[in-house]
Amino acid sequence: MNHTTQLPRRRPAHHPTGAATAAPTRALTRRPASPQWTAWAFLTPVTLYLACFYAWPLYRNLDLSLRDYTVRSFVQGDAPFTGLDNYRKVLADPTFAPALLHTVVFTAVCLVFQYAIGLALAVFFHQHFRLSATLRALFLVPWLLPLIVSASTWSWMLNSDSGIVNAALHAVGVGPVDWLTSPSWSLTSVIVANIWIGVPFNLVVLHSGLQSVPAALHEAAALDGANAWQRFWRITFPLLRPVSAITLLLGLVYTLKVFDIIWIMTKGGPADASTTFATWSYRLGFGNLLPAFGPGAAVGNLLVVAALVFGLIHLRIQRKQALS
Repeated sequence: MNHTTQLPRRRPAHHPTGAATAAPTRALTRRPASPQWTAWAFLTPVTLYLACFYAWPLYRNLDLSLRDYTVRSFVQGDAPFTGLDNYRKVLADPTFAPALLHTVVFTAVCLVFQYAIGLALAVFFHQHFRLSATLRALFLVPWLLPLIVSASTWSWMLNSDSGIVNAALHAVGVGPVDWLTSPSWSLTSVIVANIWIGVPFNLVVLHSGLQSVPAALHEAAALDGANAWQRFWRITFPLLRPVSAITLLLGLVYTLKVFDIIWIMTKGGPADASTTFATWSYRLGFGNLLPAFGPGAAVGNLLVVAALVFGLIHLRIQRKQALS
């Protein structure tokens, strides 16, 4: 007779809920959001900003330059399409050649002097002497002032009758100069004013670039017998090239579109002696009783194309330097 041994049955484990046979609960887990959707969420505000404040104005300006807009059609939006006629009018206008020359001279001279003076001041303040921070802060005043205040101040200083500059010249026996009303001096006057305004920007950016130059390189060069000029030219200046490139590019874009200084001081005169593309575009579109919106927009687009070309050149140079 076979005897089978019966094993005692295991009692079900006691659950806190009191249900002995309840199935184990499953933990509810959320799937993490897709990285692609997260990236688009961060890009959306920037995309909307660029579309509203950059892409749409550029499109409207391009549309203005390709149509024959009058005050009536500008309001009603029924201007006829004329293609490149506005650009042909601008190129055939007798003001085009002087305005182009003044724009090139104004931009080139301002860039050279703003960068040179800003670099010299940056190297000077890099010495960390007493009161260097205070003096550096005072040099930022021209950059912080509203442009209308700076331009009005220079207009008063260069006034032919009551200006402080002519008063100083008279004190040393030099006759008065018609800084703002003479075709020979009006462009020089606005260039000097714009250089004064732009130097602080170059000072700030280049001074920050000097902070990244390792001091050990200067110490090693000094031990090898290099003087101050050799250390600057062989070490500091080459290492500042990336910072210098972006400084010159931003200065170029800013100087190309300078309008406030020239318009407040000379209004592009006398006899178009200080007219640039920026002031000419404004005068065509808003400075006459019968505004020429199309040609004015065409001149503005020429400035946009010039800035775009130099921006692409900068990117190409930066890419070559990165690969090398």
